[in-house]
Parts: sequence; C-alpha cells; structure tokens
Amino acid sequence: MYEHYSGQVVLITGAASGFGALLAEQLAKYGAKLVLGDLNIERLNTVVEPLRQAGVEVVAQVCDVSCEADVQALVQSAVTQFGRIDVGINNAGMSPPMKSFIDTNEADLDLSFAVNAKGVFFGMKHQIRQMLQQGGGIILNVASVAGLGAAPKLAAYAAAKHAVVGLTKTAAIEYANKGIRVNAICPFYTTTPMVVDSELKEKQDFLAQASPMKRLGHPSEVVAMMLMMCAKENSYLTGQAIAIDGGVTAY
Repeated sequence: MYEHYSGQVVLITGAASGFGALLAEQLAKYGAKLVLGDLNIERLNTVVEPLRQAGVEVVAQVCDVSCEADVQALVQSAVTQFGRIDVGINNAGMSPPMKSFIDTNEADLDLSFAVNAKGVFFGMKHQIRQMLQQGGGIILNVASVAGLGAAPKLAAYAAAKHAVVGLTKTAAIEYANKGIRVNAICPFYTTTPMVVDSELKEKQDFLAQASPMKRLGHPSEVVAMMLMMCAKENSYLTGQAIAIDGGVTAY
C-alpha cells in the first residue's frame, strides 16, 4: 500500500518509543531510509539495532529537541548521509505533571514550550531550509487534541500544543507554492509510554470515558493516519490539524 516510501529519507524525532518507534518500524518495512533522533540514546538503540540487522539504512543520534543545535545537527546528518529529507516527522514531546491552572508555574510553561513548541519549530525551520534547496518535501508535526481545545489540569501542555497547530498552519501557507506540505496530527490519549508510564496510568479508565468510543487510542491507529498523511498521493493536503480521537472533537 505504501511502496512509494521505498528509498525515501524520513527523519523522526522522539523515535525511541511511542509513535516515533512504531512509525520507524512501519516505514522500514516499506524500504524507507531513516534518520532517528531521541534524547534517550540507549532506548533509541534498542529500536535501531533490529532495523540495522534487517538491512535498513538508519542514522541514529542523540537529539534534545529543545536545543536548536541538536535539531540542526540531526537534519545535517540526514543530508550528509542521504543527500536529502523527503519527510520530516516532528514527534518528540513531553507532558508535564497535571496541575490546576493557578498552580501552573513559569517553570512548567518553560519546559512544555521548550520541548513541545520550540522543538517542533526548530525541526520545521531546518527541515524547510533543506526542502527549499531540494525542491519540496513533507512535514508532519505531532500535536494533540489539547492543541484544538481545552485540556483541564494541563494548561502548559495545551498552550504549547496550540502553538504547534499555529506553527503548522503558518508554515503551510508560507511554503504551499514551494512544494512543501505541512500538517499536524492531533491524537487523543493513546496507550504510549507518556500515558501508561506516567501519573495518567491509574486514570486510563476515567480518561477513556471522554471518548465516544469509551476507550483510549492505540499507537498503531495514530501511526496508520501518519503514514496516510505523509503519502505522496496525498498531495493536496496541507495546513491541516487532523484529530484522531475516537470522536472527542465531534462534540
């Protein structure tokens, strides 16, 4: 179905777990060349090693997306190794501890914006520069339904994810006539480590009740949409923030 990914160079941040790791595995099956970054290099290596053993061409390195130099270095590694970037997936993110609005402090805002907003901005900035030189490309940012509406007890996270949607739409308009498509995906809670290995673990049943489907999403469902949004055939899709949420935003 996605044979066109064969030979394409795909850069993914936050590739050591969750959507990033699963997406890398799926793209590898279709023959993509991968450039993977994550702050946790040990965990990233557990994703990369089986891919290399299977003959997949992979570049992997430490990347703290809140540091522009790290993000630029990851993009440069893609260009040095493969000569281009066909698809950039700005997936790295974090969720701060749940707090009431008035208990949220400046440090909470700074951390959430540094990783969730600035990290995406840095990725887009350097990916777009390369894509302009090569004549086009595709960018997909991982936002959240918290970037489309309210997220009680997660004010800092919601603010940063709204910023991701704004950055996505702005870049999409600026570069639509340059052969560059920019979109965002906005998942509801899914069973990634960010949920199951955090304070949200004990609240999964409660969170599931917010979805008309009465369940959380599965990472494979989100990755299926990511693959479709980045498909070459989907060439008229840009500037969109698409919810994959079991119907939450239909209310």
